[in-house]
Amino acid sequence: MGHPLSPDLSKLTTEELNNKYGDLLKRMTTAYRLGSSDMVYQLQMIMEDFQVEIQRRNQVALEELEKNSKQFKNIIDIQ
Repeated sequence: MGHPLSPDLSKLTTEELNNKYGDLLKRMTTAYRLGSSDMVYQLQMIMEDFQVEIQRRNQVALEELEKNSKQFKNIIDIQ
């Protein structure tokens, strides 16, 4: 479940996305130290949105790599 006030992360560059995620990690550390469980919960929801967007971008990049690379052809995919 995402945070209702999360911005549209698809509009951010990958560098901006990673920088903002790093800032959120710093804020999370501070919130844990202060013992603010409400703030921790809110930050977790926002960070989840960032993680989903990062995973989505990584998946797209992997699919492009597989599509454009002969190295990944005819590989046995064990799931």
